[in-house]
Amino acid sequence: MPNRLAHETSPYLLQHADNPVDWWPWSAEAFAAARERGVPVLLSVGYSSCHWCHVMAHESFEDDTTAALMNEHFVNIKVDREERPDVDAVYMEAVQAATGQGGWPMTVFLTADAEPFYFGTYFPPEPRHGMPSFAQVLDGVRRAWADRRDEVGEVAGKIVKDLSERQLSFGDGQLPGEDDLARALLGLTRDYDATHGGFGGAPKFPPSMVVEFLLRHHARTGAEGALQMVADTCERMARGGIYDQLGGGFARYSVDREWVVPHFEKMLYDNALLCRAYAHLWRATGSDLARRVALETADFLVRELRTNEGGFASALDADSTDPVTGGPVEGAYYVWTPAQLREVLGEADGDLAAAYFGVTEEGTFEEGASVLQLRQGEEGAVADPERIAGIRERLLAARAERPAPGRDDKVVAAWNGLAVAALAETGALFDRPDLVAAAVGAADLLVRLHMDDRARLTRTSKDGQAGANAGVLEDYADVAEGFLTLASVTGEGVWLDFAGFLLDHVLAQFVDAETGALYDTAADGERLIRRPQDPTDNAAPSGWTAAAGALLAYAAHTGARPHRDAAERALGVVKALGPRVPRFIGHGLAVAEAALDGPREVAVVGAVGGAMHRVALLGTAPGAVVAAGPAGGELPLLADRPALDDRETAYVCRNFVCDRPTTDPTELATTLGTLS
Repeated sequence: MPNRLAHETSPYLLQHADNPVDWWPWSAEAFAAARERGVPVLLSVGYSSCHWCHVMAHESFEDDTTAALMNEHFVNIKVDREERPDVDAVYMEAVQAATGQGGWPMTVFLTADAEPFYFGTYFPPEPRHGMPSFAQVLDGVRRAWADRRDEVGEVAGKIVKDLSERQLSFGDGQLPGEDDLARALLGLTRDYDATHGGFGGAPKFPPSMVVEFLLRHHARTGAEGALQMVADTCERMARGGIYDQLGGGFARYSVDREWVVPHFEKMLYDNALLCRAYAHLWRATGSDLARRVALETADFLVRELRTNEGGFASALDADSTDPVTGGPVEGAYYVWTPAQLREVLGEADGDLAAAYFGVTEEGTFEEGASVLQLRQGEEGAVADPERIAGIRERLLAARAERPAPGRDDKVVAAWNGLAVAALAETGALFDRPDLVAAAVGAADLLVRLHMDDRARLTRTSKDGQAGANAGVLEDYADVAEGFLTLASVTGEGVWLDFAGFLLDHVLAQFVDAETGALYDTAADGERLIRRPQDPTDNAAPSGWTAAAGALLAYAAHTGARPHRDAAERALGVVKALGPRVPRFIGHGLAVAEAALDGPREVAVVGAVGGAMHRVALLGTAPGAVVAAGPAGGELPLLADRPALDDRETAYVCRNFVCDRPTTDPTELATTLGTLS
């Protein structure tokens, strides 16, 4: 019999709707039930494309004996971390503070007042590798609750007190300066893996936000080392197994430092960010590889993640179904053996494909299978472009016959904002109006379904039905960024207006008026044991620095002083953290580069999509905002700016000073750092 999750919109929660566990969604009623029964709460947090979440569900939550123990002694709450990032953030902070590590699935035991007292992540069904079994954990917590209730309450109270006393260093509220950004670059250089690209060791995540900072830093200062780190890292990733060599798009991360074996889930936010990063690398260098990867990634987003309503789904699972056992198998959809290649392609093309994609008898993954990659320099000797293109098509068609990974069809506002920005810009840079149209379609959905008449955002939707959870700061910031990018690409003022509505809400509900710091949840939102607040990047830009970037760009478009002031105050945290932990505040550093550069305001009086508009969009000046359209058109930067001699005319201003208007594309390109 289905439990209380049967009517939820989250695909992750729906995956657990038929568990024998009597799950509750996160709700006041669940905690009231725990209080009435006198039992603790078991909070389980995960997401639909999380491999170990599926494993723990199969081993424990689908087991009748374990479920009976959970139902008798606990009120059990299941949370989709992508739907409730605020709940996830608060309890993950507690888990990391107590254990020094975190991850998903996250398992936390709470009092009926939502105060945590015992933590963990994945627990196996029997003791393993020094870990207790899940049943042992349940029994231990049950006995502690029954026999040492006062002690449990004291522990919970101390944890909440410790969390409430944690203070972030916001800096002095001043903008990061030249020296701060130079020190951040030095820190990244020290962490850089000169052999394999990227930063740090295994597991290795795509550093898309750091890439954006380095590109902007190079554009502003000419630092060749910054550009070289970007070019080498992007090439290594694009050649590695983390990139889908057949279908395009990136996996979540590499389990090794060489980018060979990925964790196979494909996330919307990663691919949106990386699509834009590769487009910007092409803009800076003209790299054919960067162009190919940007377009293939954009095509992957539209082909495999676009929903029927025009939005973009959250993720593709790492797992697919084993046709023999019926169970989930990680990576099975993507890997190949030499024999499988020959079966699809025949002997000659199979051997060529094995050499080209690095598929060996020993394998690079499990059970002799290999993840496809383009090993540095090795494919050149065997590359026949037309033959390789035919091989790719045949392998892709054969792969399509395999059981496909599941798709999380949940539309997350923030990640769709990132996709809107990436597709709009990539479409404009590479003359792909279909990509711009896809961006407009997703933006329309966000306005129609996720925004109410007061410009408040709903975090998620599915199948055209809005979810029940309020948007958090990253939703407002990333959606505003998407709208601002659409305004620059299409010349339509309505997107700037929508961005303004969202950013006014940020100023009213998310900014601390005294310090300028930002919170991840609205002032009038649900009260948790702590109001979450984190300026550091995780898998995507932090809401804090994403908001700073959107506020800065909006102020450049409109001259709105409150938005500029809020952006500058928010960047104080980048001054504090950038020189110390640059890998974890890359987006903030990128925004700081834009602030130092102006950002430049470019008004193109003339045809949207015309030659001068294109030159403006190709400019590498950090964070430059572009407005295009007829004189006195829909965007504020076009006001009182005539076309000279009835020709397309560009006006460039920076820090309250304007260059003379120009009708010469070459002069505009020089001003904006456009690749010649």
